[in-house]
Amino acid sequence: MQTEYSLWNRDPEDEILPTVRELGIGFVPYSPLGRGFLSGAITSPDDLAADDYRRLSPRFQGENFYKNLQLVEQVKAIATEKGVTPSQLALAWLLAQGEDIVPIPGTKRRTYFVRKRCSRGDYSHSRRTESTGDCCTQGYSRRGALL
Repeated sequence: MQTEYSLWNRDPEDEILPTVRELGIGFVPYSPLGRGFLSGAITSPDDLAADDYRRLSPRFQGENFYKNLQLVEQVKAIATEKGVTPSQLALAWLLAQGEDIVPIPGTKRRTYFVRKRCSRGDYSHSRRTESTGDCCTQGYSRRGALL
């Protein structure tokens, strides 16, 4: 089963994950870095090229952009505390949700791929990593991101 799942969009936790687990089906979350937003590299709508498709998404527009940026700031703070990048933390959190979860982060650069590949590190199953999702989405809808 494949659908979006990340610290930014936790919708699958309500029905999809319990169902695929009951049926013994693996789960492949796409956009585990929230279309790049959870990397912390996007800090302004101006960081997106004029023709970037994300400009069409309500998540990246107006007030939603800045509300979602608050979530990213929490991810950055926890990542700094752990000595990892925000991308590594977001992927580690996702991997800590179960061995049946195999995220597919996309990248345009090989160096980013190597960093993401190393995200499973020693901290991936720590209690702090597992609770990151609750900490980062406190005050947000179950979906996390503001649409």
